[in-house]
Amino acid sequence: MAWRQHVPALASAAAGIRQASDAWDAVSDSFCDHYDWPIDEKGYADGKVKRDAEAWKHVEVFLAHGPEVLAGVRAAAHGADYVEGPISEDLRRLHGIDTTLERAGQIRHEWDQVMELMDYSLPGSREIYASQAQEIRNSEGWHYANELAFQGPALARAAGYLANRADPDRPSQADRAQVALARSTSSNRGTSPASPPAPPASNPTPPRRSR
Repeated sequence: MAWRQHVPALASAAAGIRQASDAWDAVSDSFCDHYDWPIDEKGYADGKVKRDAEAWKHVEVFLAHGPEVLAGVRAAAHGADYVEGPISEDLRRLHGIDTTLERAGQIRHEWDQVMELMDYSLPGSREIYASQAQEIRNSEGWHYANELAFQGPALARAAGYLANRADPDRPSQADRAQVALARSTSSNRGTSPASPPAPPASNPTPPRRSR
């Protein structure tokens, strides 16, 4: 159950991608005319660069924790969970998340290779090329960030539900009912029931008259 520790990080990362996307959508129209063509190309380009950079930070969280959580979810989920129940829709949304994580991982791997090559470049030029390479990485990663904004919350919800269900320290509903019944029985045993009143005699003897 170690993967359950990563669920809050994934939920926060998914929300962060959505926030970056919403922030850009709120201002993107101001850089365009009524035909959606940019009229402020620099402002439009800078806005997308900022959005992509913010989103990529959250993609890194998914690359760090997503595969382990996904494996835990698939190991803990039953066949019936995919058909009906509180996480059936979330489990269906996870279709294709393997590809999303794999492609995003490839982009990061290519970035790491570029940075290794830049270690042999001149110090002054390294910063320039590194910044350009970073923008390219973030731009290529935006598509997968957008996918994770849809798939990520489903993964976090399903993982949270399954982790709670499989938690050995959390008593099940049946266990809680048995504990409550045991407590009730024990309480009843500690109190002695009141003695019922003695029934009246069936044929009472009439009183004797004194002389």
